[in-house]
Amino acid sequence: MRIVERVIIVVMDSVGIGALPDAAAYGDTGSNTVGNIARAMPDFNLSNLNRLGLGRVCRHLDRSCPLPAIDQIAGSCGIMQEMSPGKDTTTGHWEMAGVILDKPFPVYPQGFPPAVIDAFVRETGRGILGNKAASGTAIIEELGPEHLRTGKPIVYTSADSVFQVAAHEAVIPVAELYEMCRKARAILQGEHAVGRVIARPFTGQPGSFSRTPNRHDFAVSPPYPTVLDAAAAQGYPVIGIGKIRDIFNGAGITEALPTKTNDEGVDALLACLGRRECGIIFANLVDFDMLFGHRNDVRGYAEALLAFDRRLPEITAALQAGDLLLLTADHGCDPTTASTDHSREHVPLLCTGKPVRQNVFFGVRPTFADLGATVAEVLRLPAQRHGRSFAGEIIIQESDE
Repeated sequence: MRIVERVIIVVMDSVGIGALPDAAAYGDTGSNTVGNIARAMPDFNLSNLNRLGLGRVCRHLDRSCPLPAIDQIAGSCGIMQEMSPGKDTTTGHWEMAGVILDKPFPVYPQGFPPAVIDAFVRETGRGILGNKAASGTAIIEELGPEHLRTGKPIVYTSADSVFQVAAHEAVIPVAELYEMCRKARAILQGEHAVGRVIARPFTGQPGSFSRTPNRHDFAVSPPYPTVLDAAAAQGYPVIGIGKIRDIFNGAGITEALPTKTNDEGVDALLACLGRRECGIIFANLVDFDMLFGHRNDVRGYAEALLAFDRRLPEITAALQAGDLLLLTADHGCDPTTASTDHSREHVPLLCTGKPVRQNVFFGVRPTFADLGATVAEVLRLPAQRHGRSFAGEIIIQESDE
């Protein structure tokens, strides 16, 4: 097998490609983020992603998907199913890195219990507003004016395992908001160990509030070491771009490059690709999910996909001889459905780079952990607890050359 020297994982946050078999249990029957966007947008053409196999994997699951399945793809492609229960960012990313959860993170559709809220109020000294499940933009419009009058932060959740704290930057400075979230993270342990505590700063006036890019996530640590820890233990650089460090609570990350937009994420990725170090580059591109999926903004989501598609050739052109690029997603967030929450979906896995076989479809993988197992094999790391490597199916053998 040709040696892979570096693995680049790019997570297109929420770019799902069709409901999983158990989607009905999550209220997600019929969800298909990419397919439904393509149906809603005439002449929707992701030519560069299709060249890597996006149309092929979408049409494998849904023959009516409007994306074209071209005859020859530039690399290998497949599909992944999530084995862990849940459909949140943390669960998806952890499973990619080799952690399969046996129970979902706790959720609070009726709001958080008094034991949590009372402790938060006691630690922060400000009181709270809200404490319910809500859309982030909607609850800011609803409670923002009272927040300006009282100085009380807005606490809310969603269908995901999150404790979110929203505050106007002129009322509660960002640094103070982050400290409040650190206190919440310390409270939310044990039975209340939500996947993420999220700081949600905003600005503006009543009727025209807008969230700022200063969001920050405070996650729990994975329950056992991931492939990122294994790589770091072998001396490999493991660079997290975007919110990757937050998702893993820093575990296994040797360098973090926070970003606030997809374009910043691509720029940071290109800068890293120009470096010579081997190891892992792990990037999350958040705009699809944060700005458009959760707001049911079909056109905005489509335009974000098109914008990334236009930049994809920059990424592939920057790959070095030993680079393996893996493009995937962590869940869905179908903006065409009534729900504004994540959706339980299959995700694409598009693989390219000089070591990768051309025009290979390697099927539907039963767990995201197959990605982590593949990373471990190609970088010659210890075998992971979960997952089965597909390296033998996609990496060029010496006999192929």
